[in-house]
Amino acid sequence: MDPHNPVVQLCARGMRAEAEGRGTDARALFQQAWESAGDDYEACVAAHYLARHQPTPRQTLHWNLECLGRADLVGDDRVTGFYPSLHLNIAKAYGDLDEPGKAREHFELAAAHIDAVPPGQYADWTRMAIAEGLRATGATGPRAADALLTALLTTFRERGDLKALGLILPAYLADLGREEDRVRLATALHMVHAARWLPEDEQHTLGKAISTLTDSSARAA
Repeated sequence: MDPHNPVVQLCARGMRAEAEGRGTDARALFQQAWESAGDDYEACVAAHYLARHQPTPRQTLHWNLECLGRADLVGDDRVTGFYPSLHLNIAKAYGDLDEPGKAREHFELAAAHIDAVPPGQYADWTRMAIAEGLRATGATGPRAADALLTALLTTFRERGDLKALGLILPAYLADLGREEDRVRLATALHMVHAARWLPEDEQHTLGKAISTLTDSSARAA
C-alpha cells in the first residue's frame, strides 16, 4: 500500500492506536478513513480496518464483504495480494455466525489465492490460519496420518525436542491439502526419520506416519 495515501495514513494511525489499547480512537480513525475514501481502492482498505472494530459478528461480516466487493471493483494488481486475507476474514466471520458451510467456502477461496501473497512471515501466518480453518471445517477431510502426527508432535513438545518440532510443525500447520503441501510435509518427515535421532518408539511411529501419509496420497492420486 502507498504510505503517502491519506486513507492509508489514517489506517496506519488507527493501527497504532489499536496497538496502544485505544480502541475507540482506532475505530474513529478507521471511520474517518472510510468517509475520506475517494475511490474503490481506498474504500477497500478502510473497510478492512473497520471490520476489526465492529460490535457483532454480523456487522463484522458486513464490512468484510464490503471490503471484498470493493476489491473486486478495483480488479488490478493493487488488490491481488489482499484476497487470501479477505476470504480468511469472511470465513472467520461466518464461523462466528455458526455458518460452517459458508466458512468452508471462503477458507477454500483463501487457499486458492494464497500464492498471490509474497513469501515471508505474513504469508506463512496467513497460510497457517487458512490451513487451520480448512481442517476445522472438514474441507481437507480426515487423514489417517493426522492422529499419528499429532501424537508425535505432542511428544516432541513434551520432551523438548525443538529440532524435530522445528522441521515438522511448520509443514504440518501450513498444509492446505494440495499436493505440493503433502510433498513438503512428507519431505520434512523423511528428513527427521533419516537422521535417526529419535527414541526407538518415536522412530517407529514416525515411520508408520510416513507410510500412512504416502498411502493416502497414492489413493488420492
